Amino acid sequence: MSKPKILILGGGYGGIMSAVRLQKELGSDEAEVTIVNKHNYHYQTTWLHENAAGTLHHDKTRIMIDNIIDMNKVNFVQDTVVEIKKDEKRVILENQELTYDYLVIALGSDPETFGIQGLKENAFSIRSINSVRKIREHIDYSFARYNNEGHKDELITIVVGGAGFTGIEFVGELADRVPELCREYDIPREKVRIVNIEAAPTVLPGFDEELVEYAINNLERRGIEFLVNTPIKECNTDGVVLANGEEIKANTIVWTGGVRGNHLVEEAGFETMRGRVKVDKDLRMPGFDYIFVAGDCALIIDEEANRPYPPTAQIAIQQAYTIGRNIKALMNGGKLEEFKPDIKGTVASLGKGEAIGKVGNKKLFGATASAMKKVIDNRYLFLLGGVPMVIKKGKLKLF
Repeated sequence: MSKPKILILGGGYGGIMSAVRLQKELGSDEAEVTIVNKHNYHYQTTWLHENAAGTLHHDKTRIMIDNIIDMNKVNFVQDTVVEIKKDEKRVILENQELTYDYLVIALGSDPETFGIQGLKENAFSIRSINSVRKIREHIDYSFARYNNEGHKDELITIVVGGAGFTGIEFVGELADRVPELCREYDIPREKVRIVNIEAAPTVLPGFDEELVEYAINNLERRGIEFLVNTPIKECNTDGVVLANGEEIKANTIVWTGGVRGNHLVEEAGFETMRGRVKVDKDLRMPGFDYIFVAGDCALIIDEEANRPYPPTAQIAIQQAYTIGRNIKALMNGGKLEEFKPDIKGTVASLGKGEAIGKVGNKKLFGATASAMKKVIDNRYLFLLGGVPMVIKKGKLKLF
């Protein structure tokens, strides 16, 4: 009798942790587990804003997949998913096709442009190692051009669209990085503009007001400008046009204003909302008992707040634990468990040594919150690969 085939699509938080959990839950003779990812590395999405600003090298953010999984228990296929044929239990890759008995869809997200004209063509996005490396190099080159091309202000104007977690963390890193660039390229700091634009009435929508106020005050002191309640109407090669008709000329535009589930899920014929599937309580795809969904592709409703949970790394990691146990239960005829998110806390970095956060009912500010952020980051590395992984890739210096 052949072993059941378990196929995991995507090597982000939900996918890679599903592979780690399955290799712990199952013996090597129980199933054939395969993970597919376009790169031979996993990267920490929650660190990409640092790579984009140039405050952390991207090699620190990525971890080779063969350093995470046990290659004797899990097969790794480096390839790109092209199509999911759900009714045939097949997945088409660029270079081959794979079959499965159980499927885990953890393909991550696509940027959500909300129909803003020119955004896709003219703005950068913080979504992968390659995309953030491009942002860092572009910013560095723009500063290098300033004194050689007639002191054009737009060269040293950076517009960040969206003031959610990614946007705020990115401008916090820019507040640290820009003074270094100014010293390197002989540019007065007061000439540089960093403008964070948000369509909602406040930055970090839904976050605690006292913490938001701390963040705004901290970042404004360090040279960040905020335009809230101000939608972007158009993005072009010269900058952005706001809904009120104002134009901001900028050579660098970075969009952090939202994501949607991976387009491949919708294209496969699954019912989605902004590319995300409203999964059953056990994280299975409605109508498909052998398909599980994790991370950005899964839509889970917070019944108390009557709105979806945000697709955070914290939730994706917790989903992987449930998926590992539920696939094992499904294989052995056991009872599947419901997934219940356990939100332990939320911390947003504001740059080096600065952050805001809430852990339980306790609000954290400044250095204390920054230290907690590093504890959270290191905990994930520990779950991924134990103490050796923390030593190799962790942020060990807390203050």
